[in-house]
Amino acid sequence: MTLETKAGFETADIKQAMSEFLGAFEEFKSANDGRLAELEKRSTADVLTEEKVDRINAALDTQKTAIDNLLVAKSRPMRGVSATGVQQTEQKSAFEKYVRGGDVSGYQNLEAKSLLAGSDPDGGYLVPQETEGMINSSLAHVSPIRQIASVRQIGSNTYRKPVSVTGTAAGWVGETDARPEIGSPTLSAVDFPTMELYAMPATTQTLLDDSIVNIEQWISDEVQIEFAAQESAAFVNGDGVNKPKGFLSYPVVDNDTRSFGQIGSIATGVDGDFASTNPADTLIDLIYAPKQAYRSNARFVMNRSVVGQLRKFKDSEGNYLWQPATQAGAPSTLLGYNVTESEDMPDIAAGSHSIAFGDFERGYLIVDRVGIRILRDPFSAKPYVLFYTTKRVGGGVQDHDAIKLLSFSAS
Repeated sequence: MTLETKAGFETADIKQAMSEFLGAFEEFKSANDGRLAELEKRSTADVLTEEKVDRINAALDTQKTAIDNLLVAKSRPMRGVSATGVQQTEQKSAFEKYVRGGDVSGYQNLEAKSLLAGSDPDGGYLVPQETEGMINSSLAHVSPIRQIASVRQIGSNTYRKPVSVTGTAAGWVGETDARPEIGSPTLSAVDFPTMELYAMPATTQTLLDDSIVNIEQWISDEVQIEFAAQESAAFVNGDGVNKPKGFLSYPVVDNDTRSFGQIGSIATGVDGDFASTNPADTLIDLIYAPKQAYRSNARFVMNRSVVGQLRKFKDSEGNYLWQPATQAGAPSTLLGYNVTESEDMPDIAAGSHSIAFGDFERGYLIVDRVGIRILRDPFSAKPYVLFYTTKRVGGGVQDHDAIKLLSFSAS
């Protein structure tokens, strides 16, 4: 996972972690250069050299994880004592009463004033907008695909988008020339239904009775990690049944024979591996698979294990193709393009699609239905109080031209 943040975000501990990470990369390059020299001289590398390279490579992954965790912690809103003397909105007051003691009178008053839609057929109440914003903000920092895709909020359960199957007809004419009739584009409607995503954090009544505890922050912290883990997996591999449809779940065909509704792929030429000579050539082929319009905002998506393998690749002039970010929160790059790390992408195996490339902002759409609901349950797990928290989210590919995959296969 790569967290892309604004400049000035670094603190002393993050700067120290970044310094150690960059130092480890220099050590890795030195060790890998020695391994490559041994391969060139003897066609094989010393076992100890291989182990050293792998050890430093693993240390780089560990250090990157530590940096990501520091960034996630830093991105969360401050947790502290609730302010006193500040008038709360009616909805926040109703939410506080309901969560702490199960008192629904505040929500009932709001319903009577038609200020809020209360319980749905399954029960539960809408959380305040501030709490919903807090959860969604956290998701944007934790979910890697959400960071790079288009995100649209809707008020219904389904978002329908018309897309052109054949492209728009157009042409050139002179100022006074007749305008010939053009054919109408073939349109197709693509539906993006939202599915229910839930989390069920538990706590004790003692914590709820403690007025010092910021209840909104507690709810946000408890559910955002679970929400992020579930939706991140669905955006990559979801089958579209009661969950979003991931971009790896669409039909994948050779890029030269791709048609509407399919994702194009480039083969490495070897089952479960890169080619033994000039392995980076297929990465260049992958970069040029999308049309030029998609490449300016394109990026690679892969898991950290695959990143570890690509760190060893060099070009013909001896430059490493993968380069680390020099600032915490910025993405690493591969062949000059940003890399987004998603642990839900598959490891390299025979026939796997372990590397994706393209403009994910144009290619993948996430739809969020406005409103997060919470249902207080003090009975099912006594003496604990459960909070059944739900939101509706959907997702799918909106432009199949924008995303390409690298297939680790012979053809």
